[in-house]
Amino acid sequence: MGQHFPKWLQTQKQIKYLDISNAGISDILPSWFWSLYRNVEFMNLTGNQIRGSFANLTLEFSYSPELHLSSNKLEVQLLFLCSSAAIGLSFLDLSSNNVSGEVPDCLTHLENLVMLDLSYNALSGKIPTTIGSLFQIETLKLRSNRFLGQLPSSLKNCTSLVLIDVGDNKLSGPIAKWLGVGLKNLVILMLSSNHFNGSLPAQICHLTDIHILDFSMNNISGSIPKCLNNLTTLAQKGNPSLGIEHPAAVAAAAPLSSDIFYTIDEIQYEDNATIIWKGRMYSYKNTLGLVKIIDLSSNRLTGEIPSEITHLVGLVSLNLSRNQLTGQITSEIGNLQSLDVLDLSRNQIEGRIPTSLARIDRLGLLDLSFNNLSGGIPIGTQLQSFDPSVYAGNPQLCGAPLKKMCAAQHVQTDLSNQEDDKDELITLGFYISMGVGFAAGFWGVCCTLIFKRSWRYAYFKFLNGLNDWLYVRVALIKRQLKDMLNR
Repeated sequence: MGQHFPKWLQTQKQIKYLDISNAGISDILPSWFWSLYRNVEFMNLTGNQIRGSFANLTLEFSYSPELHLSSNKLEVQLLFLCSSAAIGLSFLDLSSNNVSGEVPDCLTHLENLVMLDLSYNALSGKIPTTIGSLFQIETLKLRSNRFLGQLPSSLKNCTSLVLIDVGDNKLSGPIAKWLGVGLKNLVILMLSSNHFNGSLPAQICHLTDIHILDFSMNNISGSIPKCLNNLTTLAQKGNPSLGIEHPAAVAAAAPLSSDIFYTIDEIQYEDNATIIWKGRMYSYKNTLGLVKIIDLSSNRLTGEIPSEITHLVGLVSLNLSRNQLTGQITSEIGNLQSLDVLDLSRNQIEGRIPTSLARIDRLGLLDLSFNNLSGGIPIGTQLQSFDPSVYAGNPQLCGAPLKKMCAAQHVQTDLSNQEDDKDELITLGFYISMGVGFAAGFWGVCCTLIFKRSWRYAYFKFLNGLNDWLYVRVALIKRQLKDMLNR
């Protein structure tokens, strides 16, 4: 469309649906713009370079509009949310603009709001407690701002929430227990890059629908809850729905004239999430339902990695790096057949690398560096194909792809361990049954010979006969050898 708002828009009095996204507009928002669109139901100005403000917005929308205004240069003051103009809003996306100041504590009247995205701005202060009045809200994105304080406990009233992303702020306090108790519909919970502290509450295991659980880069301590196997969606492979959709608005039939009626179907919107994937930032939307992640990296977690985590067979990425975890890698790690990313680096994990790890054929990124691992790297094309840096910082590790070769006993031990993992035959029960079987057989024969006289006589007669036969046979062989030598 060019750099300026087209003037013909001023003549359009009955627009219901306006989409001029990614149109190359770099103009200042004209003063006449909002006065034309009191009947608008969907407006998309995303992906332009629109400047200006609508701080004095006073008009009242007739319906429940969707406003997509992200990725511009709007200098918006959120005080307009307190005006009657915002009462009908169902969808507001102001992400990636120049929005500053604080979120006003006047959100109680936004009862129709389903989606609020204020991420990637310069907002500061505390998240207002009246945010708990948004009873219909399903998506809340406040990422990359300067919010302080704790998550308001009133947020637990928003039981329809599916996505919460408050990453990259300055929020603090413990991880609230009510996140798992009151918000059981959560699919995505992202609290990364804040100052949250305390331990991980066991209540997060109640989030049975969770796909993405990201608590990375905080000050969380304590152990990883053993109840993670209750995250039932992560314990299932794949997802029948690739995207995460919501109904955004439903418009009733409205008469335009005596015999013409205007109707609009239910509008759907899909969530998207920005995550760190293999060291880079990616935004997922159409395939978001397939992204199943647990990221607890860069905290102060201690204790062992619970074996229950291996029940989450749908996990695509597991990142527990940069903590203080100890113990060994569970031998059942190979159950996580969907893993594409496994990062356990920079902990204090010891022991051998389980041979079952070589069975995860989808593994594209592995990092076990800077731990206390020892022994030989299990033999298999998967683990040998990674760069040696994946195993760096473990001086007791040996075998390909490292230059340090294993001694013979290490290789033999690894091969025997591989057999044990494969068929699990040589166990404690095997040795016990072998001992019981030997004792039963031995005493079964001996007791029979002691108490059964005829069997005892027959047995010793057999032994005497065998002795005589052997004696005669040996004597004949010696006689034949002597005759041959005399010739």
